[in-house]
Amino acid sequence: MSYTPDSNRYQKMEYRRSGKSGLMLPALSLGLWHNFGAIDNIENARKILHTAFDNGISHFDLANNYGPPAGSAEQTFGQLFKEDFKPFRDELVISTKAGWPMWDGPYGDWGSKKHLVASLDQSLSRLGLDYVDIFYHHRPDPNTPLEETMAALDLIVRQGKALYVGISSYSPEETQNAIKILKELGTPCLIHQPKYSMLERTIENGLLDVLETNGVGGIAFSPLAQGLLTNKYLNGIPENSRANAHRGNGAIEEDAITPENIAKVRLLNEMASERGQSLAQMALSWVLKDKRISSVIIGASKPEQVLDSVGCLKNTAFSADELQKIDSILA
Repeated sequence: MSYTPDSNRYQKMEYRRSGKSGLMLPALSLGLWHNFGAIDNIENARKILHTAFDNGISHFDLANNYGPPAGSAEQTFGQLFKEDFKPFRDELVISTKAGWPMWDGPYGDWGSKKHLVASLDQSLSRLGLDYVDIFYHHRPDPNTPLEETMAALDLIVRQGKALYVGISSYSPEETQNAIKILKELGTPCLIHQPKYSMLERTIENGLLDVLETNGVGGIAFSPLAQGLLTNKYLNGIPENSRANAHRGNGAIEEDAITPENIAKVRLLNEMASERGQSLAQMALSWVLKDKRISSVIIGASKPEQVLDSVGCLKNTAFSADELQKIDSILA
């Protein structure tokens, strides 16, 4: 049976411009970091993608190493794209990344032109696409000249393999330099993807200002601290939780579920209830309150989590007293 998306999907979502570009992104994007690998149930993955698109989430975010095993999230998405989403390709923004270990030898990692071009070719093959909308360098490379890495991104756009390019996890200074080089090459930096949540606020120390000054979009990953900013861990670590799964590949582990963190989360949960939101909804709203954030990447292990996340858009405003209370809880 062919997939027919909800005809009212675009009325359910807010769309924001990525910096000063022409590209609009949904306030919530779906990340395929976890729950879309070869170890996961593909029919559940299908339902999550359907639910996301039915609610106006038109941006799907991947990377070459997502899984596990690495590469399998792109394969899963490629299969589901072919079966369900191909008629809607021009409605979708699909992104992928390279810069973490993918294959043996000196060219399977980091930020050389050799690695980035080869990696994207592999990703396109797994995805079954002619191009991606956004291609990121996934992390800074301390050994490759930044000029080479940025020249590779420029080349990839000129080859027609990506429409836009971005960077992820770069410091403010690295970001400023990358933006400058890309501008000189004629391929602007569209977007930066940093980790950002109520529990991880490093980007407030300069990066957001760099993005605003240069007209570059920001798209936050791990806005829920991989589930810590939800009600999942309020009473310990559930048996079926990500923290108990030992998935690797950067997934949360038990050592993040500390008594100190849980005490803060309980207070935040009480505050969310006062706002008429789930804790997850308040955490997403808190990130989205900053208009320098073009989109927030959510993860989901079941469709219901997507629906809960979309509910955050009903209230993304915070009073000065609420923001002060959040800061005091997190201090």
